[in-house]
Amino acid sequence: MKNIFYKKFNTVALVLILFVSCSSNTDNDISIEPQKDGFAAIVSVEATGNENSYTFKVGIQSPDKGCSQYANWWEVLSEDGDLIYRRVLSHSHVNEQPFVRSGGIVNIAKDQIVIVRAHMNTSSYGTQTFKGSVVNGFTTFTTEKDFAKALETQQPLPSGCAF
Repeated sequence: MKNIFYKKFNTVALVLILFVSCSSNTDNDISIEPQKDGFAAIVSVEATGNENSYTFKVGIQSPDKGCSQYANWWEVLSEDGDLIYRRVLSHSHVNEQPFVRSGGIVNIAKDQIVIVRAHMNTSSYGTQTFKGSVVNGFTTFTTEKDFAKALETQQPLPSGCAF
């Protein structure tokens, strides 16, 4: 009798484990569809650290093809479009989509609202960004096509592409 109970219990436990491991959590899913419009899209933002000294982990989905077309930076902007921080990406991520890269030190207050966006070397800025603050978190946000476009020429800029 004990043996039958343990077999049934183990079977139920195995089914539950498989169900949980195969089900998806839509709150944390990152789209893995390639960007068809030629632009890079921000798919996640996390910030850690202390006020005026944060590290950002930014997820990007981009239609990288190698050095001829790749996401070459992500940046943190004020709501007014002023550049706060830029993380230059020195190579393409053809076989790593989406990809996450960290950067910092980002000098902002914990409740300061910022916009995080990505740039492609061939097509400029994408409009799928994230907006929010360290204290309240970041959510998807769509910027206007030409929002703070003049920042494309502001340093730091990539000095080339490794691969």
